[in-house]
Amino acid sequence: MNRSREKKHCDARRAFLFLCMGLAAVTLVWRAVCLQVLDKDFLQSQADARHLRVVSLPAHRGKILDRNGEPLAISTPVESVWANPQVLGGEMQRIPELSKLLSLDAARVQQLVASRADREFVYLDRHISPELAAQVKALKIPGVHLQREYRRYYPGGEVTAHVTGFTNIDDIGQEGIELAYEEWLGGEPGAKRVVKDGNHNIIEDVESIRRPRPGKDLVLSIDRRIQYLAYRALKSAMKEHQARAATAVLLDVKSGEVIAMVNQPSFNSNNRQQLRSSSMRNRAVTDVFEPGSTMKPFIAASALQSGRYRADTLVATSPGWMRVGVNTVRDVHDYGELDVTGVIRKSSNVGISKIALALPAEEIWETLSELGFGAQTFSGFPGEASGLLSYHGGWNAIETATLSFGYGVSVTSLQLAQAYAVLATGGVKRSVTFLRDGDVTEERRVMPAAVTRQVVDMLEEAVGPDGTAPQARVPGYRVAGKTGTVKKSTAGGYSSNQYLAVFAGLAPASDPRFVMVVMVDDPSNGKYYGGQVAAPVFSSVMAGALRLMAVPPDDVPLLQTRVVAGEEPA
Repeated sequence: MNRSREKKHCDARRAFLFLCMGLAAVTLVWRAVCLQVLDKDFLQSQADARHLRVVSLPAHRGKILDRNGEPLAISTPVESVWANPQVLGGEMQRIPELSKLLSLDAARVQQLVASRADREFVYLDRHISPELAAQVKALKIPGVHLQREYRRYYPGGEVTAHVTGFTNIDDIGQEGIELAYEEWLGGEPGAKRVVKDGNHNIIEDVESIRRPRPGKDLVLSIDRRIQYLAYRALKSAMKEHQARAATAVLLDVKSGEVIAMVNQPSFNSNNRQQLRSSSMRNRAVTDVFEPGSTMKPFIAASALQSGRYRADTLVATSPGWMRVGVNTVRDVHDYGELDVTGVIRKSSNVGISKIALALPAEEIWETLSELGFGAQTFSGFPGEASGLLSYHGGWNAIETATLSFGYGVSVTSLQLAQAYAVLATGGVKRSVTFLRDGDVTEERRVMPAAVTRQVVDMLEEAVGPDGTAPQARVPGYRVAGKTGTVKKSTAGGYSSNQYLAVFAGLAPASDPRFVMVVMVDDPSNGKYYGGQVAAPVFSSVMAGALRLMAVPPDDVPLLQTRVVAGEEPA
């Protein structure tokens, strides 16, 4: 009986066990069906949401090149360090080790990670060297990763900084050409869909969504060799004359191209940590100043156009001063009787004032307006100023007189260079461009060629032995130009001991190729005249530019005389 009862219990247990196993098997099969068939789409979407990601593919920024193909701005691949705070938060003890390697403050990194605990991405350091990136990777800290980016590098440093400008840490143009041509240079980032593991490492590329479109290269009209010559000469003048600031612009009059543009003080665009707004702006296009006597040739041109004056028309300047209402216009010396050419050669304020006062104000205004004063050059450079040329309807006698020698009107260095280029081209005004072989958007005649030829002859006299700027001469070449020595405007009037030294000129005078403007702000080492401070910079840079661009000499007898006398040409 007992044995029979035990057998029944064993059979019951065996049946129950088989039932349990059968139920488990059915459950597993049902679960498999749910996972593989019924809930497949839902589960797949949930998995993708956790591990499938779209990542950005950085686009290589286009290069900026000088007119000869030399690089002025290039992008180099670098690594940036980022972290997943949700993962790194569990490895706080390793943050000091990482911070020391990256020269970061460990407490600040820990605070950053703790404050972003609800996020999956935070930058720790940007644009580190490949060597340092390798060391970070070797630490194998969970939640710390590297990301490929691009960093902008400027081979010219301070020499070309004001022209090229710079990009920010995200490689987006902030100043200069980098800003003006951001759309051209920047390209378009790509994107791809990838699978990441739990540590956010990419383990599989799923598909390409959009290929990155690299930025396009940009060829500027700047010649890096001449740019360096101008930079060196201007910096030397700044140091010698202990000036506050300085600017130089060199234009090719045949095309309107900017060959060189430099400013002092400058800045190193490769070092973002030391950028200062006071030295970052391109003074040649953003800063305006009163041009002083460099304005006189245009008044002479207006006089010649009017038919009331010829180059040999005499103007009485004795006794070296004249009354205009209650004001007095003075010359440095009593020059006696001068013809119009002599007025330019000696830079007579009295002479040019008498000429201006004899002309209708409207004619003077139209001449200056046609030359581009009071308007931008439309070079496309960011922040370009338009200067100031007031309407002639409000001029009185003293305003007309002071305008004739460059007070009461404001210009930029680029604007003044464009106006002198009109004299160099025989009266044709061309638009200014920073691009090599750029389309000339404006080219029109604004002055008769016969008038500009006479004015250029006058400017040659100003650079001669009896003129105000013999130091602007270039051996082997005929040079034409005009000095300006301007009292700086201050609150309530003009300073008695602060000046702007200016020189504007062109060469070769027989067939002009280049125009250059030099402005030195507040020279304070004893010399302050334009002929003493700015003209030598012009001579040095122009000599190098003519030589490097293989412009034939047009003053061979002078060159031969200097060589025979033992003086080597510059």
